[in-house]
Amino acid sequence: MKRVELKGIPLRANRFAGWSSGFHRVFFGLFVIQYALVCMRLWMSQPLFGSGRWPDGLLVVLATGTTLASCARQLPGQNVMMVSIIIAFIAGAVESIGALSGIPFGPFSYTANIGQELFHPLPWAMPLVWIVVLLNARGVGRLILRPWRKGRNYGLWLIGVASLLVVLLDLGLEPFATSIKRYWLWGVSKTSLKWYSAPWVNFVGWAVTALIILAFTTPSLINKAPSKPSPAADWFPLVVWLMLNTLLAAAALSNQLWPAAVVVIVGNVIVAAFAGWGGKG
Repeated sequence: MKRVELKGIPLRANRFAGWSSGFHRVFFGLFVIQYALVCMRLWMSQPLFGSGRWPDGLLVVLATGTTLASCARQLPGQNVMMVSIIIAFIAGAVESIGALSGIPFGPFSYTANIGQELFHPLPWAMPLVWIVVLLNARGVGRLILRPWRKGRNYGLWLIGVASLLVVLLDLGLEPFATSIKRYWLWGVSKTSLKWYSAPWVNFVGWAVTALIILAFTTPSLINKAPSKPSPAADWFPLVVWLMLNTLLAAAALSNQLWPAAVVVIVGNVIVAAFAGWGGKG
């Protein structure tokens, strides 16, 4: 049989090319509107929609949507889907084990304020929170480490920096979730070293969980398609990261949780400075 040359035949164009950017713009626009609404509620004596929990829940959903849509601009859709499933599965399992046994975060329990459960004792929002926090932390880590992206141990450094950023965000999340919103409550622990009732082992647990998840998801987060030698820096994860931390800082300020506000603001400034410097490299 003679071989047929196919070099001159163009491959079918991807009919969905460009859709990811459109979806991203839509999700991000809705996220910004909802973000503004949630921020306004923090400073109002009579919050809009009263004590309804749906504005916070919708913000989590839109943050997840815009984060995944941002990833889809650079990765195949099946990769993004695989990554989100892995994060949701591992994070959901760890959160469930933690609520039932106190391992690895320490003794805590969710309250009705966090919303409906996917199954006992896992609230529906927690897997989404992990998706948002982890993927944007990794994106910010890529900006910080951009000057060394061709280094031999770049991948390991990225996992480490992203895990540290996850812990940094949790430093602002704990006061928000326990002292302000009361999404979960901490039980009695043997340690006296606590941060707004969260024991120090909680932050170790967040770091270890982030490390495990990143170890499983990193292969799917690498774009193996041919690209230019120096692709442009992606600033979107930093924007979302700063917005989320600004929300946590605003909540701490409005409730006079001064140490929490200082930690979040200083952390934001440091991360933004390193990311801004690294992103230009």
